[in-house]
Amino acid sequence: MADLFDRYKVIDVDTHVTEPPDVWTDRVASKWGDLVPHVVRMGKTDMWMIGDKPIMPPGITAIAGFDGFVPEFPRTYEDAIPAAYDAEARLEHMDAEGIYAQLLYPNVGGFGSARFLELKEPELMLECVRAYNDWLIDWSSADPKRLIPIMATPFWDLDAALEEIQRCAKTGHKGILFGSQPEKFGQPALVDPHWDPLWAVAQDVELSISFHIGSADNSDLLSNPTGIGTRTHLAKTCTQLFMDNSNCIADLIFGGICHRFPRLDFVSVESGASWVLFAVEAFDWQWLNNGVSGEHPEYDLLPSEYFKRQIHACFWFEELGVQRTIEVFPDNLLYETDFPHPTSMSPGPASSAVRPREYAEKALGSLPEDLIGKVLQGNAARVYHLQ
Repeated sequence: MADLFDRYKVIDVDTHVTEPPDVWTDRVASKWGDLVPHVVRMGKTDMWMIGDKPIMPPGITAIAGFDGFVPEFPRTYEDAIPAAYDAEARLEHMDAEGIYAQLLYPNVGGFGSARFLELKEPELMLECVRAYNDWLIDWSSADPKRLIPIMATPFWDLDAALEEIQRCAKTGHKGILFGSQPEKFGQPALVDPHWDPLWAVAQDVELSISFHIGSADNSDLLSNPTGIGTRTHLAKTCTQLFMDNSNCIADLIFGGICHRFPRLDFVSVESGASWVLFAVEAFDWQWLNNGVSGEHPEYDLLPSEYFKRQIHACFWFEELGVQRTIEVFPDNLLYETDFPHPTSMSPGPASSAVRPREYAEKALGSLPEDLIGKVLQGNAARVYHLQ
């Protein structure tokens, strides 16, 4: 029998594009000068800049195939894998790996658009979000059926966010990237009714909400605040980020968002999935044990039922618990590779990763065929309305 990646049109629900240097300089009004995000060569390293402030080296988002460990990274675009930033090369990479479609997330703006706040000019902030969203549609046009754009959101301006969601739904975006901790940036918390108009618009245009890990402040990831070592701190913190999304899922359920917007799908992105078994079981236990239904008689489902109806989690390296999680939540698990990030299933000489096809055979091969088809293809096609 053909292997899994030959039997299904595999949909990879979390990848990133290492934005080329001209994303914003070609699309944002020149009046803003060097405030527009741009790339300079600092010594031997390409660096994203806002004004005279270094933001991030693009190479740190393009680790796939790299012979080293973060904080080492390809120093220039030329040193990085072309599939990180070039659409045609990305399609060739997908063909080589047996992946039919990939959903596309950003880097420079952050995983919830928060880095644009550093521009400190509301007009420019919005212009940069719109420019990114338009650029991603252009980049995806190399094959719109296989390169799937997820829009960035100007969350600091609710009216602008509603308008941008409606605009991007018409231009071809298939999901909405939103931060799980808006209160970290002076906005109301996720459970606040302030956001209800946004959930309502997303539900109306049938775009799911993606909560990618690390949408708050990640400035200390490559530091050593406790003296345990930079790489050790990075490994510990990144592991904690996976499970931090349980707080977001709890907000969606306990805050009544799932109840008020029953047709809206939510996706916990790059967070792993095996921990979901315990989290959802604990949600139910605490819900019943603390009499939540008495305080909120309008909530007509248990947390596990809201989860099954509307919430999804992604996995890409787990082996010990992912099969059981799929068996319990067969309609809620999605497959990703995180290409071309440091944790991606894109092994270089120093990486412990294996190729996606090999991982899938080992982790999923013993599952019933219908479950394999759901997690590799069917669930994602339904959530993102893909043909």
